[in-house]
Amino acid sequence: MHSTASDGELSPKNLINLANEQGIDILALTDHDTISGLNEAISEGIKIGIEVIPGIELSTLYKGKSVHILGYFKNSEYINDRFKVFLKEMTDYRTLRAKKIIDNLYKFFNIKLNYDDVLKKSKGIIARPHIAKAIIDAGYDYSFDYIFSKFIGESSPAYVPNKKIETEEGIKILKSMSAMVVLAHPVLVKIKNIEELIKLPFDGIEAIYPANSDNDTTKFINYANEYSKVISAGSDFHSVNVNDSRHASLPGEVYLEEKEISIFLNKLNSIN
Repeated sequence: MHSTASDGELSPKNLINLANEQGIDILALTDHDTISGLNEAISEGIKIGIEVIPGIELSTLYKGKSVHILGYFKNSEYINDRFKVFLKEMTDYRTLRAKKIIDNLYKFFNIKLNYDDVLKKSKGIIARPHIAKAIIDAGYDYSFDYIFSKFIGESSPAYVPNKKIETEEGIKILKSMSAMVVLAHPVLVKIKNIEELIKLPFDGIEAIYPANSDNDTTKFINYANEYSKVISAGSDFHSVNVNDSRHASLPGEVYLEEKEISIFLNKLNSIN
């Protein structure tokens, strides 16, 4: 799940309270390329009785294609200073990238945004959803989906790629901090031979995901069993607004059964 620390709609505290309203016992906060929301989420979880697993969703590249990997930590003390410096560099690049996209929007589409206003509203970390919202807030009559496909998607001249590392390097970095590493939403990965990717040293596969068909879920569970990976589930929550292109499902609508949670936690706690 994602908070305002990256591109989510709710603050870490409010996200945990929504999860509580949804009857959730345990969850992971996995913001994009940042851990800045973890302390707030964990503190709120302790206060109201929800176990919060500290995590991250790391942006990587595999043979030129975008692959997101999830890292789950036993606790935040495992996250070392080198990794924090690396994430700071990624955040700084995101800010530079956003400035370039905003400049390109004016250059190619005559869409004029105030960069300082977008930065302020994004609370310091600008992702493309912040830019999409700024376009709408500026009075342009476009939907989120149209903005992503027409103006800020990968095929648009205004698009600027994010700074990413190779997938195998990302796995290595996370494992150096005793993290459990999971392939995020494989159904969204644009690689023909997904099995080739799954064979990398992931600990698990996010086999249960809102965009999956029943056949997709069965296929990924079978891959997990074949290659001795644990199964995870993700709502990929970003927003409560069903008309928001980031909306996948609400917290608690995509979940693991108790037995699968036990397997997941046992694996997490056994990693050295």
